[in-house]
Amino acid sequence: MDVILPVIAFSVIVGALIAFIIFDTYFRKRKSEIQSITKPETLNPKPASKTSGAKKPHNKSHSHSHAADKDANKKHHPLDLNTLKGHGDAVTGLCFSPDARSLATGVGDDTACLIAFLRFIFALINISSDLVPDDFPFWFLRINLPAGGHPTALSFAGDASSVVVASQALSGSSLYMYGEEKPKTTGEQKPQGKLPLPEIKWEHHKVHDKRAIITLVGTKATYGSADGSTIILSSSEGTDIKLWHGKTGKILGNVDTNQLKNTMAAISPNGRFIAAAAFTADVKVWEVVYSKDGSVKEILKAMQLKGHKSAVTWLCFGPNSEHIITASKDGSIRIWNINVRYHLDEDPKTLKVFPIPLHDGSGATLHYDRLCLSPDGKILAATHGSTLQWLCAETGQVLDTAEKAHDGDITDMAWAPTTIPMENKQMVVLATASTDKKVKLWAAPPLHSS
Repeated sequence: MDVILPVIAFSVIVGALIAFIIFDTYFRKRKSEIQSITKPETLNPKPASKTSGAKKPHNKSHSHSHAADKDANKKHHPLDLNTLKGHGDAVTGLCFSPDARSLATGVGDDTACLIAFLRFIFALINISSDLVPDDFPFWFLRINLPAGGHPTALSFAGDASSVVVASQALSGSSLYMYGEEKPKTTGEQKPQGKLPLPEIKWEHHKVHDKRAIITLVGTKATYGSADGSTIILSSSEGTDIKLWHGKTGKILGNVDTNQLKNTMAAISPNGRFIAAAAFTADVKVWEVVYSKDGSVKEILKAMQLKGHKSAVTWLCFGPNSEHIITASKDGSIRIWNINVRYHLDEDPKTLKVFPIPLHDGSGATLHYDRLCLSPDGKILAATHGSTLQWLCAETGQVLDTAEKAHDGDITDMAWAPTTIPMENKQMVVLATASTDKKVKLWAAPPLHSS
């Protein structure tokens, strides 16, 4: 009997531990988490203030990890502003909210994570919020996508609380629009100290059959009779491109590039033009036609950009929606004027041609993987692998280069649509994502005088 009792007690304890782990796993799967990340040292610094028990003290056990992160985040480039950590896997995409106060990032499934059953595949980083403590200007809101999928691209759907996420699973690609409810207020009309959890407002499945969505970009339609709604463009790794209404998820139209395989697609800032880089050296451009009631009427083929001698790897629109910048494997960058009377067979014009100023160890010209033009149209950011360059969009002159901007390849980048207060001044900021599980914020380089 003396031997049986300890065995029974041990079995009860083990059983309780197993039950606790199972229930904890279940509830964690069912629940989104809000977690603070390492305090930035350079962004929006605020002096420490002493309070008399109004706030609960933070757990001091994190002090050593904060110090380690601080050492790891030491700047290696003059334009390096900050490193946002906390992602469990490669960051597959990012985008800024229209007010530049929030940054959405997509993260691949991390099966090697310490808590492997939690799928942290989407993160919303609130850069400035009244709902978080002053000494933690960054908060990390993690949202679980439906099981089986991982994010490939993201876009805000008009405001900082509505985000469209492209998800890829074995069954095909899906779109989910997450929206946040407004925080509840107390009797004194003060917001609660907890951020509201986003909910799925609409969703579509197999939107590009089983093909992955490689580009997802949104813009406010303001051209002509457009009603100002945010429209979302999605392009697949096949040849199809679709247009969606950001708030309702209604499909507005689709086109086919008929060029074997899409590399990427973009929509002009005013919602008038769609352009696609695909398998060939030519770029096809379509015009979105709006009805008198502001809705999308049809999408018509407008023109082709012909001039490159090899495949176009990336393109972006100018802020006035009248110019397109393209980069090609032929080693050149071209700036095009598309504000032409194409319906009268007037061809788009090549305004400028620049050689790509990036070479390998043997001197051979490299091509750019991505392009991104600053909101004022003056600085062109370009990437190749883990290298980040800033060029003057007017002259093609190299403004600065970060050869090892990340420890892995850069997967996405975006300029903040407006300036952000940093280091006691307003700054133009570029965000980059990488396979190294990090997001970095960069200051725009000064334009050199010609």
